[in-house]
Amino acid sequence: MLPLIVIAGRPNVGKSTLFNRLARKRIAIVADTPGVTRDRKEVECDIYERRVMLVDTAGLEEAPPDSLYGRMRASSSHAITRADLVLFVVDAKAGLTPTDNHFAAWLRKQGRPVLLVVNKAEGRGGTAASMEAYSLGLGEPTPISAEHGEGLSDLISEIFDRLPKLAETDEPEPVLEIELDENGEEIGAGPVRPLQLAIIGRPNAGKSTLLNRLLGEERMLTGPEPGLTRDSVTVRIRDEFGEINLVDTAGLRRRARIEEDLEKMSTHSSIEALKMAEIVVLLIDALEGISDQDLALARLVEREGRGLVIALNKWDAVEDRAASLRLTNMRLEASLAQMRGIKLISFSAITGSSIQRLLPAVRATHKIWNKRIGTSALNRWFERALERHQAPLVEGRRLKLRYITQAKARPPTFVVFGTRADQTPEDYKRYLVNSLREEFDMPGVPIRLEFRGHENPFDKD
Repeated sequence: MLPLIVIAGRPNVGKSTLFNRLARKRIAIVADTPGVTRDRKEVECDIYERRVMLVDTAGLEEAPPDSLYGRMRASSSHAITRADLVLFVVDAKAGLTPTDNHFAAWLRKQGRPVLLVVNKAEGRGGTAASMEAYSLGLGEPTPISAEHGEGLSDLISEIFDRLPKLAETDEPEPVLEIELDENGEEIGAGPVRPLQLAIIGRPNAGKSTLLNRLLGEERMLTGPEPGLTRDSVTVRIRDEFGEINLVDTAGLRRRARIEEDLEKMSTHSSIEALKMAEIVVLLIDALEGISDQDLALARLVEREGRGLVIALNKWDAVEDRAASLRLTNMRLEASLAQMRGIKLISFSAITGSSIQRLLPAVRATHKIWNKRIGTSALNRWFERALERHQAPLVEGRRLKLRYITQAKARPPTFVVFGTRADQTPEDYKRYLVNSLREEFDMPGVPIRLEFRGHENPFDKD
């Protein structure tokens, strides 16, 4: 297990800015609005040569347990009770508040190692704030400015000194995966990489509930309030085939409805998570059915070259399930012909009914997305396809398509060579893609088919 470092403090003291600094990349959304962070964010990063798990939490506030802020505090408290080190952040500009004192007293009772961090301590005012912070009883404070990067080297040194001693079991031997060529011959081995999976969908489709169900704990905030998730959150889960990096994203609405800057940042974070994924689960509220916005998201997945699984959530509440499935399949067939055969899974995330069908569908789609086909098999199919439907005439001359090869996988990408092949009409390209998908059993993933040709001055046909 990696050492767990949890950043905690009241809202708007700069926890997410510090999180991004220590992670050395922009992961958490940062804004002047208090309470931007609602769900815990985790990332593996290096503190000098030590690998650690860094956690950003929602602001600590006193609130009724069943309220939104009460649920946010419960999530943060759960992370703190498991931490190997807590970075308790206070705001030098605002000075100590009763909330700071309250949670400092609470932290002292938890028995966890605490490093007191005085943020926004740039300039002369930071010294006075640091002296005041001694009164919290959490030891010597470390003044920094997370926004400007001041004092970060001292903070990292303090963190490193407080990490648990390295045990041999902390650095397990990597599991290796054998890589084979198209003929099944071993060509090398490398570490098994976690599958990158993102969950997207409209607000209130049940994405966070699904993540919690797959993880087996209340990791994400859920509730009746729409748009609870503001930032993309990555967690690590495991199935029988290995590890999966699972990303829960903020709900995506039509661009015309996105007004606030914070929602624009949330939308950007969701789109970036989609681009980094290998497979995407598009979660749909089965009670509302598939919408134009859902189809637009599916087309975005196809344009980005990701594998797609469509999941109908809240299936337990659907009365006419046969009609719902029929309507969904009809819309997919009519509007997503370029990804024909997408796996469609129905379940209830809140009860867990049929949820066990999702990850096998994701794994199956991932296998197809990684598929490689031997050149000889491809060209045998290619010859048959050309015999069934001859290459068309362009400007009175027939195209001469000669052979095909697979350029890469992830997604499956093929290149057709021939005289003036680059002039192949779109309808003939679609014919070849559909035939290729059917012949080699590649449903539900984008297929890229490129054409490269040249003008032959001696070809007068």
